[in-house]
Amino acid sequence: MTLKLYRIALCAIASLVLLGTGGCQTLTDVYNEIFNPSPQMPDGPGVEATIWPGPRVRPGVALAITVTASGITNRDSKQYFVDAEGCITMELIGSIKVDQLSLMQLQQKITAAYKEFYVDPSVTATFIYQPGQNMVSPWGTVTVLGEVRRPGPVDMPATEEMNLTRVLMVAGGVTSMANKNKIQVTRCMPDGTQKKTFVDLEEIGKDGRPDKDMVLKAGDVVWVPVSYY
Repeated sequence: MTLKLYRIALCAIASLVLLGTGGCQTLTDVYNEIFNPSPQMPDGPGVEATIWPGPRVRPGVALAITVTASGITNRDSKQYFVDAEGCITMELIGSIKVDQLSLMQLQQKITAAYKEFYVDPSVTATFIYQPGQNMVSPWGTVTVLGEVRRPGPVDMPATEEMNLTRVLMVAGGVTSMANKNKIQVTRCMPDGTQKKTFVDLEEIGKDGRPDKDMVLKAGDVVWVPVSYY
């Protein structure tokens, strides 16, 4: 196709597009949309962040529980796993619902249940958590989505916070398609609004700015977008 015919064809295409858009675009706008389209960044993963209420008993959590009472000595601590129904099974009292209880609420509930069998029972409960042992963190999770090798929840440690780079590392690291310059972190604020913060991994690493490594909290959502370049 000669240059003249090429220009005629381009003008014809542009005219048709202009007619379809009601004439609100210029020929330059149409040309750029056809031959130099700008990448459109998606708004995000479509998953909202939540406010984490604090350490809670939930399915998959491991607990160490000790029960003492008048006349009972040297009572050893026993380990319990919360089942899929949010229950644990203990001696004498059988199955007891513990899902979403704090440790203090858990201790109070078990103590009340044992009063039927013991005089002045006392219960001590602690969380057990070892990363990589198929245990659920009682301190919540951060949801990691997008261009990472293992998307999904990342367990939080007992400190209840973890830097973004560490969370991404636990998620297997970002893929070769990741846009490292615009990692989106969404956090639910006390008033319920979804606050979005963008973090540049290149700035943290290559530019030596660890102060830019955002500290994450349970309930946050991390989204690693795909790079268009």
